[in-house]
Amino acid sequence: MTRFPLALFAAVLAGATLPVGAATPAPAASADVPCAADAGWDDPSPPRHVHGDTWYVGTCGISALLVTSPQGHVLVDGVTVRSAGKVLDNIRAAGFDPADVRAIVFSHEHMDHAGGLAELQRATGAPVYARAPAVQALRTGHSDRSDPQQLVLEPFPPVAEVRLLADDGVVEVGPLRLQAVATPGHTPGGTSWTWRSCQDGACLQVVYADSLTAISDDVWRYGDAANAGYLAAFRLTLRKVAALPCDILITPHPSASDLWSRLGPGATAPLAAPGACRAYADRGRARLEQRLADEAKASPR
Repeated sequence: MTRFPLALFAAVLAGATLPVGAATPAPAASADVPCAADAGWDDPSPPRHVHGDTWYVGTCGISALLVTSPQGHVLVDGVTVRSAGKVLDNIRAAGFDPADVRAIVFSHEHMDHAGGLAELQRATGAPVYARAPAVQALRTGHSDRSDPQQLVLEPFPPVAEVRLLADDGVVEVGPLRLQAVATPGHTPGGTSWTWRSCQDGACLQVVYADSLTAISDDVWRYGDAANAGYLAAFRLTLRKVAALPCDILITPHPSASDLWSRLGPGATAPLAAPGACRAYADRGRARLEQRLADEAKASPR
């Protein structure tokens, strides 16, 4: 049974009108200072209310979101092994119970975003949903040669319960409906997520867009003929992200979408920014083209 924060319960008794999944603001942290744009992956952050049913519960350097409802919650992304406990603490500090998480989804199968999934699953009892290209990596804790970065990746704890998700699958918990968007490129299993979040009559489309950086180890090359299909899929990803309805953009690395200039103490820009997903995709496309140019200049094999 879902446990409501006491303040939320009192508000309901008083007749207040609250959006689905809303909670009272988190208690003020003793040192709620702005997160640095170049924050370390495991630098702690207090929870921050994003909009409506959506809360930021990650660290200063790695994102995790909690999408909430009275029927249960969805946790988006798994941070590092070291920071799984911080996410659980942030869920509680925001006024929610980790036991009420009914589903866990994630961005891509690297240790900085999947490292904490095993611990978060143990603490919540929730299954992890993954597209087919990421399932084996989650179950074993390491990627194979289909991942451009495979030779330089660190392993992470295997995830016990991984459920297969269609490329266009939807994860539903109560009134929540999180739409998966297959976005391979940074990894084969890369997945972005989008959902509608309402507050005080304002309904906005939140997009949690996966990393779009073209990075590899010293062996894998995006321009190799053997990887033509992968490159085509990456280009399609960039077009899809650019075309997404997108009011609030958040990325697995907050710095990639300038999140700390838009959320939390010291924010100087609006949280919602028209054209944010297109601009994010354009930056990813520019990096991919630069990477291909650099490969072409290198000595042929």
